[in-house]
Amino acid sequence: MLKFNAAISFLIVATAVRADWKMISTQTELSGTRGLEHRYLVFENQDNGDRASVELALFSAKSCRLRVLDQSEESRLDLSEMMRRENCSAGVNGGYFDPDFKPVGLLIADGRTIAPLRHARLLTGVLFAGAGKVQIARFGNFSARQKIDAAVECGPMVVDAGKAVLGLESNRSARRTFAAVAVGDRAALGFCSDVALADLAKILGSQFAADFRIQYALNLDGGSSSAFWFKRKDGSAFSIAEEKTVRDFVGIVPK
Repeated sequence: MLKFNAAISFLIVATAVRADWKMISTQTELSGTRGLEHRYLVFENQDNGDRASVELALFSAKSCRLRVLDQSEESRLDLSEMMRRENCSAGVNGGYFDPDFKPVGLLIADGRTIAPLRHARLLTGVLFAGAGKVQIARFGNFSARQKIDAAVECGPMVVDAGKAVLGLESNRSARRTFAAVAVGDRAALGFCSDVALADLAKILGSQFAADFRIQYALNLDGGSSSAFWFKRKDGSAFSIAEEKTVRDFVGIVPK
């Protein structure tokens, strides 16, 4: 009986930790901006056959710069309008905001602090850029003393030190927006079709691209706020629009 129970326990653990999302297709298109590309990936859940698609604006911090684009409470631009107005090459919606349209958590745009760092259960990480680098840090490891040009505090963290974060919500599927960084100078802004946060963590932590092994990934405001925009080489745009007006955006611009 003891051996039988041990065997069952092993199977349960093995099932729980098994990576059940597999990439089944990928397509890439280049931007007119050096070091930036749009990558479209499709993943399949090996347990139940569900599929999820991921859009990535993948860029090098050597040739591109990350900007946070804030709009005042009077402005009501959508992602596409903001990207075109600010001459961005790609972008997504940003962080959380309250019913009064005020940002929730740290928000720094063009070196100006718009909202302060905030301690809250959901706000577990910060996406920030400065000194030619794009980084993601957990709340407890982040220091605002360094020179920062752009920052968004959000959460939860979905990949930490190259591994999918465990214990995330696994029942509610929704559109997701995220930021990710890899070893070296590469980073990405992304959009994922309807999945639970636990599944997003497994997808992004699955080492799905040999040239972009994600070390840290942070969930941004999702659901009806999720949006993605990419300017193609011919000047046209690929766009997934948000379903409601959002407070701020994260954009990629050439250096």
